[in-house]
Amino acid sequence: MKAHTALDEMGVKGEFKRVSSAFRDTIEEGGRFPPESGRYHLYVSYACPWASRCIAMMYMKGLGDAIGLSVVHPTWKKSRPGQDEHSGWTFASPGDPPFSNSNGYGSFPADDCIPDSINGSKFVRDLYELAKDTAGKYTVPLLWDKTEKTIVNNESAEIIEMFNSKFNKFATKPEVDMFPADLMEKIEEVNSWIYPNINNGVYRCGFAKSQEAYEMAFTELFEALEKCEEILSKNRYIAGDRFTVADIRLFVTLIRFDEVYVVYFKTNKKAIREYPNLREYVKEIYQVPGITESVNMQHIKTHYFTSHPILNHYGVVPVGSDFWYSDPHNRDEKFPKKG
Repeated sequence: MKAHTALDEMGVKGEFKRVSSAFRDTIEEGGRFPPESGRYHLYVSYACPWASRCIAMMYMKGLGDAIGLSVVHPTWKKSRPGQDEHSGWTFASPGDPPFSNSNGYGSFPADDCIPDSINGSKFVRDLYELAKDTAGKYTVPLLWDKTEKTIVNNESAEIIEMFNSKFNKFATKPEVDMFPADLMEKIEEVNSWIYPNINNGVYRCGFAKSQEAYEMAFTELFEALEKCEEILSKNRYIAGDRFTVADIRLFVTLIRFDEVYVVYFKTNKKAIREYPNLREYVKEIYQVPGITESVNMQHIKTHYFTSHPILNHYGVVPVGSDFWYSDPHNRDEKFPKKG
């Protein structure tokens, strides 16, 4: 088994081809992993869009007392120096010495990190090895079972679904339902093109190793963004008139777009704040309680610009724009409540 990262997942034409997650168990009453308060621990990075949607769902449901949380440092470090070349997620505590990138450049503090209080791991890789992983890709998010000392699931789409419904008896906001049954057909329809062309599309642009692969991903990305802009000119949310998981899935990419992807992944045709409806939509979603707490722009920018030396050798982090997404939005005026 060779340790690897998403940067290694390439097709024959230089296109990025994401590999599926390896741990796919579920929380289920009467099953191997039943819902229990205090039994499970969520390992995340604020920088990772897939992980951040799990954080958002956990906070929106009020599961902070039922499920533990650890947050890695945004800068990848070599996990087995002298053994292999793998660089990955590393644990740290606020006040620890700053990290540099794997080339030895920069100084990046451990602000807002939460160490692994359950297993005392130094790297996320350690957790996968404890769980007897055979895939070799050491990703976040991952949901850990403290009883069996193993990974339950490392697929964010499935973790957020479990958080939505499986822990309701421990949630302080059990009434929150981001997967409403009457909108699921529409939610899955929009996800069928948002995931490949936007969520994964920015990575297909950024990790492409051929002009052909990059330009194909670029074209599909901006066609999908224009489609979102059109939908949001008529609907308050991407799947209709209610805030759903489809909005969380879209938001985690949009909030990173201007600060990271435009520069780093060469998605430079247009910034999100240049789209009138997408801009106001991002503001509204960002300001939803639970979503706000899942966004740490310092971690986001630090991770991308310091963890892939092949893309940014010296680890210089762009200053970026003001936090425009915290400004008042116009969605209430554009879509007034009926009655």
